[in-house]
Amino acid sequence: MKPVEVIDVHTHGTGLFDTRAGSAGDIENMAKLYGQSGVTAFLPTIYPGTIDEMRRNMSAVLEAMEKQSPADGVARILGVHLEGPFLNPEFAGALDSDSILEATHENLSEVLSGFSKVIRVMTIAPEIDGALSLIERLVELGIRVSMGHSGASYEQAHEGKHAGATAVTHLFNAMKPFHHRAPGLAGFGLLDPDVYVEIIPDGVHLAAETMEIVFRIKNPDRILLISDSIKGPMYKDGQLQGGKLMLSRAAYALRSTSIDPGVINRASSDNPRAYLGLS
Repeated sequence: MKPVEVIDVHTHGTGLFDTRAGSAGDIENMAKLYGQSGVTAFLPTIYPGTIDEMRRNMSAVLEAMEKQSPADGVARILGVHLEGPFLNPEFAGALDSDSILEATHENLSEVLSGFSKVIRVMTIAPEIDGALSLIERLVELGIRVSMGHSGASYEQAHEGKHAGATAVTHLFNAMKPFHHRAPGLAGFGLLDPDVYVEIIPDGVHLAAETMEIVFRIKNPDRILLISDSIKGPMYKDGQLQGGKLMLSRAAYALRSTSIDPGVINRASSDNPRAYLGLS
């Protein structure tokens, strides 16, 4: 039987290596460690920072991609996921809120210049001033937009989709909590049949019951399992920073639940492949 492909569209690092180092060597070592754990491909995810910092870190990913050749046991680097810098500082979570920038076309052009072909996904808060126009521009450039680190209302999330956004970044995390009179971005992600939703299945970011709710309600073809893995501790000063499990291991742990194993496999393989438009 053909082994299940595992594609992680949101990961910052693992072990001693991450995307903040500005080092192609770090990205290459991430690819080796992910490959050894059963991850077949991934998007190195860049933290918000100064424009110079983000460009330096994207340069490292681009260099690693250009050097990479097919090799057994090494995960393919598919491009970049930019988590920011156009986010809502009130929902920065563990990200540096001082690094969040105004959603202007000038700032977007500075971030993207020379890198638009390597950027596959960008996370944006759709409710901030100027965001909808930037989403439209990113879609024109062929970059997928995911909505996250956001206090968006249900209506604002719908506006983000109308502008071209096609996903929600780590559903329930770093966004306004679901409320029965104000379902917000979380409720929109659950109910909309078209948008993809990222889910961190490590047993920490979401309760097992919450994951079951997602898998029962959400269109199964639109669920993306991600690791959101980081270098360093999972918690800092009591704040949850990111995941520690490789996606292959987190997805395997889900098999102990009542969720259909076939749906779990699709959420880490077929769905991200479709989301990224991979042939």
